[in-house]
Amino acid sequence: MLTSTLTRTLAISSLVFCIATTPMVASRARWRAATEPELRKLIPVRAPVLKENIETEFRTASGVTDGRGRFIAGVVMITAGYSAEGKYSHFFITQTPLKVGTVDLTPGEYVFGYQRTNNDTIRVSFYRASSGESVGDVDAHVNRRSTMVRSLLVSPPAGDKGTIQVGRFVFEYRVGG
Repeated sequence: MLTSTLTRTLAISSLVFCIATTPMVASRARWRAATEPELRKLIPVRAPVLKENIETEFRTASGVTDGRGRFIAGVVMITAGYSAEGKYSHFFITQTPLKVGTVDLTPGEYVFGYQRTNNDTIRVSFYRASSGESVGDVDAHVNRRSTMVRSLLVSPPAGDKGTIQVGRFVFEYRVGG
C-alpha cells in the first residue's frame, strides 16, 4: 500500500513539474541563422536612408530568426556618391528589442558606421535609418576566438545574448532590450 501511494505521489509530482515548466520552455525563442530566401524577403535591394534609397550588397547579408517571424539582420550598403558615404556603411533591421552595449534598439530600421579608435577597437555608431538621428555607440573589439573576417555576421543568440561581427571586430547584443 505504501509503495503504490509513494509511486502515485511521485507520478503526480512529476506530471505537475512537467506541466509547470512546459510554458517556460515553449515561450523561449530558439534563434537560428536566417536562410538566403528569408533574407531576400527582408533585406531591401535599396535601403531607405534619410531621403535616399541606397543600394545594398546582398552577398554580405547576414541575419538570424526566431522561427516565428522575428528577424535581426543587416547588410553592407554601397554608399559611394550618397550623403551617407563615410558616415554609414551598414543597414540593420531588428524586429525585436535589442540592447547593444548601453544602447537600446527598438524594433525598426537602423544604419551604422564605425571609426577605428585603436588597433584592437572600433566604435560602432547607430542611427535611425529614416531620420539619421544618433541612437548611440558601442565599442567592438578584435575577435580573438576566430581569425575569420566578415563584412557582417549576425550570430544567433544563445539564451538572450549573441554577437555581431564587422570585419574582424565583434560586439555583443542582448535580445529583449
